Amino acid sequence: MLVVLMMVSVLINYVAGILLGAKRQKKGQRKLIFVLAIILNLGLLGFFKYVGFIGETLNFVLPFLNIPVLQVSLPIGISFYTFQTMSYTIDVYRNTVKMQKNFISFGTYVSLFPQLIAGPIVRYSDVAEQLIHRRETLEQFTDGVKIFLVGLSKKVLLANQMDILWGMIQQSPSAGALGAWVGILAYTFQIYFDFSGYSDMAIGLGKMFGFEFMKNFDYPYISKSITEFWRRWHISLGTWFREYVYIPLGGNRKGLGRQIINLAVVWFLTGLWHGASWNFILWGVYFGVILVMEKMFLLKLLKKLPAFVGHLYSLILIVLGWVLFYFEDMGKMGAFFAKLFGSEGFMMSGDIVHVVIAYLPLLAAAAVISTPLFKVLYHKIKVKPVQYILDNAGCVLALLLCTASLASSAYNPFLYFKF
Repeated sequence: MLVVLMMVSVLINYVAGILLGAKRQKKGQRKLIFVLAIILNLGLLGFFKYVGFIGETLNFVLPFLNIPVLQVSLPIGISFYTFQTMSYTIDVYRNTVKMQKNFISFGTYVSLFPQLIAGPIVRYSDVAEQLIHRRETLEQFTDGVKIFLVGLSKKVLLANQMDILWGMIQQSPSAGALGAWVGILAYTFQIYFDFSGYSDMAIGLGKMFGFEFMKNFDYPYISKSITEFWRRWHISLGTWFREYVYIPLGGNRKGLGRQIINLAVVWFLTGLWHGASWNFILWGVYFGVILVMEKMFLLKLLKKLPAFVGHLYSLILIVLGWVLFYFEDMGKMGAFFAKLFGSEGFMMSGDIVHVVIAYLPLLAAAAVISTPLFKVLYHKIKVKPVQYILDNAGCVLALLLCTASLASSAYNPFLYFKF
């Protein structure tokens, strides 16, 4: 069923591309075809992802309606491949890419397994040439293996361990405010290493097959503003919304008032894209408000202050944002916010202190690895044999550690599989 759904999406956009790319199409006909294709794409995504949420919301606002709520399973990867196929249809309509006549090549673009389930969101224009004139080389394959192992290590050795710490702190009734901050910091590292790890694995697998996918993360936690953070976090999604929503709405070309409205629309949709729950919408609105404030005056103020102030400001807002992102239950979210600011006291109990102390080396390692320090040091090594030894020793060590960890742990899926 899930494969059939993806094939329907492929077929809709393939046919739309053929019709939009055909010569002698009248302007009105092209627009009608384009609108129908977008409606079908968003209709499929909306039904499978949001129909239950819409029903629950209507029943909450208008309880007398008593609408039956459909419980529909979310097809894995639908948010990602829907945006990919839409990028193709939109670009063909704009005449920025040529239609793809080969159904197999177009189907390959949509269903390419490395990035199908959780991104990065690869626009057709970025890989159109590679689908036809791709060449695999030993050097490219080797680079792909290295990137894949980096991503695997992020997921298995860091994200999964941060998940354990976060879970233990949540379950403790006596973690206090200090423990709550350590817990949400662990989740902050977990979501970064989990998602960037998947992206690295997808990029690495793509390289092994001769594909070059865009970088999806660029050390977002070193940002000195929220604007900078969103240039570094989930780059492919940000690029999609900028190219296909923000700029078509007018971007920043029609005055500050219109720019604020455009940002509000983009960030409402960004939150909604992540999930059919009010906490995701709240999360999107939260960052939208901050970005508007930065556009209006905060960025100018931050530039006048020392760099560490911008880093601290950004990290605090990012960490608080992850609270909104994590808790779908508003009551639990409110209770955790209260806990962060001392509703259950400030100090941790002895059992949690021991847990945190045990995880301190891993937390420190996660903090360092989330910066480009090791990358900078590596590129300062000018002796090729030394780089070669470090590469190979690092790959072997990463593979051994990941294998040992996976063999002794339960199934722990990627966080973004549910989006």
